Amino acid sequence: MSLALNAIGLKKNYEGIPVVNGISFDIKPGECVGILGPNGAGKTTTIKMIYGQVIPTAGELLVLGLNTKKDITQIRSRIGVVPQEDCLDTDFSALENLLLFARYHNMDSDLAHAQAEHLLAEMKLSEFKHKQVEALSGGMKRRLAIARALIHKPQFILMDEPTTGLDPQARLWIWNYFERLKANNTTLVLTTHYMEEAERLCDRIIMIDHGVILDQGTAKELIERHIGLEVIELSVGSEKGYWLSKVEQAGLKFQEYEEKLFIFFETSELKQSFIGNIQNTHYYVRSANLNDVFLKLAGYQIREKS
Repeated sequence: MSLALNAIGLKKNYEGIPVVNGISFDIKPGECVGILGPNGAGKTTTIKMIYGQVIPTAGELLVLGLNTKKDITQIRSRIGVVPQEDCLDTDFSALENLLLFARYHNMDSDLAHAQAEHLLAEMKLSEFKHKQVEALSGGMKRRLAIARALIHKPQFILMDEPTTGLDPQARLWIWNYFERLKANNTTLVLTTHYMEEAERLCDRIIMIDHGVILDQGTAKELIERHIGLEVIELSVGSEKGYWLSKVEQAGLKFQEYEEKLFIFFETSELKQSFIGNIQNTHYYVRSANLNDVFLKLAGYQIREKS
């Protein structure tokens, strides 16, 4: 079976500084893969290299069996892209935006109209189809950008933070729609800061930071490998030194952040044994999740977008 995407030693430097630093990965047809990492990790640059907006400094990139160096026009005709910025034409209506994009793909007029109406209905935008884009809310614009990426029924869809700006109801609706695309064997690649989104949609997750791959696998594999089964959040305050020594003596994995310790347990028995030592200290027990993996691998420092 041929791959939907094959990246080998992919690099991108800006003014000599590596933003993407020699990453290699592949994606199977019909797979949903999440590329996760903090701001500045190299996620958006990787997405832009896949659809040809950014030219790699080095490495090879094949999309649907086509080389991005030689076949980018063919690649663009077969993929859909939801960029981080919506880039909609504010002078046109929602419907006109979709029809304009359909013309870029040389779609038959009747087919384009039918597909546009279908997508507007799917994105709950039918009643707003004649409104100019500038009159739409931020969430509506985001849904329209998703519809635009799908107008030509692509086999492969790239999405850079596709549900940012959507309310919880709209986000849930979009997740359901993406799951239907997956069921139809559409390949999806997305970046997101919503760990719940990645856990729900992605067959596989690639964690990157500083332009390199930190780890990859299913959400379950990553959680088991880096965290375990359960987490205790322990509020230690001025007793951090005491609790650090306790945790280290027990040979447990942990992360510290300000006045808290996040202690990771591979079994419920280990957790219960540790809880027996906690007195007069506030703690919270929960299941391990992908957010724990993200923070463990990428750290707790807040990073702003450049």
